[in-house]
Amino acid sequence: MTDHLLPVPHKSWGAVFAMSLAAFVLVASEFMPVSLLTPIAADLHITEGQAGQGISVSGLFALFTSLLIASVATRVARKPLLLSLTLLMILSGTVVAFAPNYWVFMIGRALIGVAIGGFWSLSAATAMRLVPDDQITRAMAIVNGGNALATVIAAPLGSFLGALIGWRGAFLCVIPVAVVASVWLLFSLPAMKSQSGSGTGNVFRLMKSLPVALGMVAVSVFFMGQFMLFTYLRPFLETVTHVSVSILSLMLLVLGLAGLAGTFLIEAFLKNGLHRTLVIIPILMAVIALALVSFGSSAAITTVLLGLWGLVATAAPVGW
Repeated sequence: MTDHLLPVPHKSWGAVFAMSLAAFVLVASEFMPVSLLTPIAADLHITEGQAGQGISVSGLFALFTSLLIASVATRVARKPLLLSLTLLMILSGTVVAFAPNYWVFMIGRALIGVAIGGFWSLSAATAMRLVPDDQITRAMAIVNGGNALATVIAAPLGSFLGALIGWRGAFLCVIPVAVVASVWLLFSLPAMKSQSGSGTGNVFRLMKSLPVALGMVAVSVFFMGQFMLFTYLRPFLETVTHVSVSILSLMLLVLGLAGLAGTFLIEAFLKNGLHRTLVIIPILMAVIALALVSFGSSAAITTVLLGLWGLVATAAPVGW
């Protein structure tokens, strides 16, 4: 997405780390229901399948927001726009935690979807303006580090907190972190006014360009494949690898930790060859997926393969 911005008065690594914290809260909020579906369903008197739709609706609203946020960004200054999205995280967590019924719960999940779609659409262009050109990949790795860290701990932490203080308490625990991220952004993010005019940043107009359209198709297929595997990973490990819940948790932790490392290691590869790296990553992931099918019955080999998957897959958004 093309983003036309006026020069930033000063560079701020503090704002980059604040965006990383906001990314952590967003991803934690997005995936926390995965480990809390059973108590959510029991409390709201719905099926686990209906509770799982809370994840689907957040993804749907994230998609629509990401397509529409460009036109908003040309008329609203970057700082208040990002702050509004972080405040939306707080509102979403509050609505979900106190939801009296299924439909209010879904409204809260829709709100986090809007925050996710808006934040991720703006974060890359914003981070690029906050640091020198030769530090852009590092800044992107830091922002995505919040994503990777949340991927590591969101599900197990949600399960632990859910057993300790209930699923509503688990969502309430996210709110103070979102408040910290909002305050940090308020004081660290410099004024970044969007430039209106001919450069509207309209993603639909960009799609008329064949290279852009092909690139968007490639990105869409890549992430669809990645999350399809991630979504069905637990059933695969339980039915094919035949591991216990405790071993399964350790294997997922290996995947998450490897992903966290990958977001920082990818910087050197992107500097040496951006396009080559973006081509190699999906090829490696396809090979790993095929290896999982072939050797999935071995817990040891599967653990190694999941570590490699996390190392490569979580690093991919830094390049894209």
